[in-house]
Amino acid sequence: MTILNIFEPQTTDKLLHRISELAPNTFPLWGKMDVAQMLAHCSVAYDQTFDDNTKRPNAFVRFVLRMVLKDRLTNSTTPYKRNSGTAPAFLITDARDFEVEKARLIAYIQRVEKLGANYFEYKESASLGRLNSFEWNNLFYKHLDHHLSQFGV
Repeated sequence: MTILNIFEPQTTDKLLHRISELAPNTFPLWGKMDVAQMLAHCSVAYDQTFDDNTKRPNAFVRFVLRMVLKDRLTNSTTPYKRNSGTAPAFLITDARDFEVEKARLIAYIQRVEKLGANYFEYKESASLGRLNSFEWNNLFYKHLDHHLSQFGV
């Protein structure tokens, strides 16, 4: 799996180009979400990163997540599996506005690039504890790549 650097403008441009290829009627190749729900789902990771009021799992659950999922989510070699489970906070089941969710996700991607790797160095994740910028990069990029691929872009 090739992981691009989300802190570089070239990667932002590539991601934004892929997002621009989506339309409100783009159909998934797998999974249950429609395209607007997928965009909202992708934004949850950024909501949790930037919103200090985000609900955090209790200490025991965070410990289990760090032990069981952290490496799988943040390594640079293993892509996410199709139709794998997701945390309850990431489940989007209601109808969403495609243009609103698209704009929100784009703003988050641009914000991450502008803040840069130094901002994310050992920043705490609501679920996984402190991550270095390499882990944040992999976490963000793998998630976006997985879902953009889900919709064929």
